Amino acid sequence: MIRRSLDGLYLMAGYIAGVFLLVIFALMMLLSVGREINFNVPSGDDFAGWAFAAMSFFGLAHTFKKGEMIRVGLLLERLHGPARKLAELMSLAVAGTFIGFFTWQTGKLAYDSWQYFDMSTGVVSVPLWMPQLSLVLGLGTLLIAIVDEFIIVLRTGRATYDMPPPQTTEELIDRIAQGGGV
Repeated sequence: MIRRSLDGLYLMAGYIAGVFLLVIFALMMLLSVGREINFNVPSGDDFAGWAFAAMSFFGLAHTFKKGEMIRVGLLLERLHGPARKLAELMSLAVAGTFIGFFTWQTGKLAYDSWQYFDMSTGVVSVPLWMPQLSLVLGLGTLLIAIVDEFIIVLRTGRATYDMPPPQTTEELIDRIAQGGGV
């Protein structure tokens, strides 16, 4: 039950990131075509920037859990057994600590913006806590994913995003063609 809920949370975050990607596309098309036909989207650049930030941060947890996040595993790939498990747990603990700190700080920023009625300075004035909330939610979801992965590695000794090495040349080519990790 919990596993399905967590996986649903990561998938939903990925879908939300996809929606923001579509919003960016629509805004950029409106801005580009609008220049040619004298149509202006007020604060369109601001909205596109906020959508880009939301897309980036909401996509973090989904990307992390799918193993698509860029990782430098030069040390981890050379370790096996208990040493690898310990190194993986330490990596996840450090990542969780940093992401927890960033989540807390962006939460404080959004709360302060809400408390002090901070507004954007563009043509369309928007309360800044609204776009900042996407950073808090995206980082919070990533923090949940890191803690989830920490517990999985603690119990099983293997991260879910860590794919076993390819067994055949065809499997290697297939992974490369799909853009996945090797």
